This record gives sequence, structure tokens and C-alpha cells, in this order.
Amino acid sequence: MMQGRFLRWVMAAAAMVPVAALAQAGDPKPWQLNMGRGVTATSQNAYDAHMLVFWICAAIGLVVFLAMGYAIFAFRKSRGAVAAKWSHHTGLEVLWTVIPVILLVVMAWPATTKLIAMYDTRDSAMTIKVTGYQWMWKYDYLGEDVSITSRLDRESDRIRQSGARPDAAANPYYLLDVDNELVVPVDTKIRFVITADDVIHSWWVPALGWKQDAVPGIVNEHWTEISEPGVYRGQCAELCGKDHGFMPIVVRAVPVAEYEQWLAAEKARSAPVAAQAAPAPAAPAAG
Repeated sequence: MMQGRFLRWVMAAAAMVPVAALAQAGDPKPWQLNMGRGVTATSQNAYDAHMLVFWICAAIGLVVFLAMGYAIFAFRKSRGAVAAKWSHHTGLEVLWTVIPVILLVVMAWPATTKLIAMYDTRDSAMTIKVTGYQWMWKYDYLGEDVSITSRLDRESDRIRQSGARPDAAANPYYLLDVDNELVVPVDTKIRFVITADDVIHSWWVPALGWKQDAVPGIVNEHWTEISEPGVYRGQCAELCGKDHGFMPIVVRAVPVAEYEQWLAAEKARSAPVAAQAAPAPAAPAAG
């Protein structure tokens, strides 16, 4: 019975490996075992590098365990095997030194080139300034005179403060939704400049494939180009205070034409506010 149960566990684990390796998702899914491909070139580069290392490690592990199993079975004491005195073999030692070096170069070359590309913000079509506050985000669309502040949505805030148990069906994005989403166009290289006003925060959306610290007094930068329209969620990834867990990020990626309409509507909405805030012209001096 124990042998049959063990065999079922082994078969189940073997069946899960390819599923885990091929899992793809914009946002993480419950019981997801592997990292997702994401929706940007950066996230897919990270996924490809991860899978390259994964399969190399899996192949090495398979060879090692097969060799161990064969040695344990073929040269066991019950078959009269006698341990031989060990002697160095120059050829073998060179071989098992050169092979790991080659594997490291094979893994390091694509990883290094992709890492360099991750920080190349040149030729960006637009720039968004991200500022972290306790406990919200402010987004400034530089050159467009549009700014939005993004906080935890009121329903999630009400539930958490009331002590009620959230219902997964009624509130599927409990603590992961905001009042104002960051709206961006797809197929557009977007440069992000990221800082903070009070303490260290970290802007992180898993589907975009990168995370960047927001440090007071320092401006960090990154870029992204989202390939698929959709809503992608993240959170502050730095322990920034007692309400750290209530600082979500929601990015809505839309087609360029829809983004232009949204941007025009935001400009029209903010124009009256800007006009009211502008100081009245000074009265002419009496002659």
C-alpha cells in the first residue's frame, strides 16, 4: 500500500512539472508554481532566462541522480563490490571543470544582455513620474499636465476597518483595487521615473516583469512596453509602515486611441480646477 501511494505521488509530481514550466499568466494565479510570462518584453526576457536555467539545472540533476542510482545498484556490497582506491584522473578533472564553466557562460550571456536592455530608457514615447506616499501613489504624466492620485479603493478600506470577513466572490480584488487606476497605452515604450516623498517604497507589478525602489531624494528610472490590453495589479514591495499592505497598484493598459480619449478627458476635467487655482490678475494702478 505504501509503495502504491508513493508511486502515485511520484506520478503526480512528474505530471505537475511540465504544467509548472509552461504556466503563463499576466497576474499570479492561485497555486501557480512557476513564474508567469507577463505582458512586456522585460517580463518575457526574465521568463526565458529563468526557463533556460531551470532546464539546465533539471538536466544536471537528472544526470547526477541517474549516475548515483546506477552506482548504488550496480556496485552494492551484496553483489560483492569492493571499493577501489581513488586516484586522480587529469582528463576527468579538466572535463568536469570545463563543462560547468561553459554552462555558466551559456547562462550568463543572455542574462547580461537582457539585464542591460532592461535599463535602456532611450527612445521612450512618454514619461510617467511615480511618487510613493504613505500610503498611496501619485502619477504625473510629464508634459501633459495630468496627475492622478491612487489609493486603496473605498470598499476594501471599509471591509478591512470594519473587521468583517471579505467574500471572495463579492470582492475578488480585496486589497488589490484602487480608486484611480494608472492608464497607459499598449505598444508604447513608457519611461517611469520613480521617487518617494516620505519613506522608501517599491513600485512592483509582477506582469510588467520589474520592480523599482522609490527612495526619498533619489530618482530611479525604468521602462515598460505592454503588449496586451488588460488590467495588471501589484503592490508596494517595501515595508513602508503599518499600512504597508494597503498600498496596491493597478495598471490599465488600453489601445492607443482609447488612451488618447482618456487623456483628453482628464485634461478637460483638470482645466477648471487649474483655472480656479490660478491667481486673479492684478488690478491696474490708478493714474
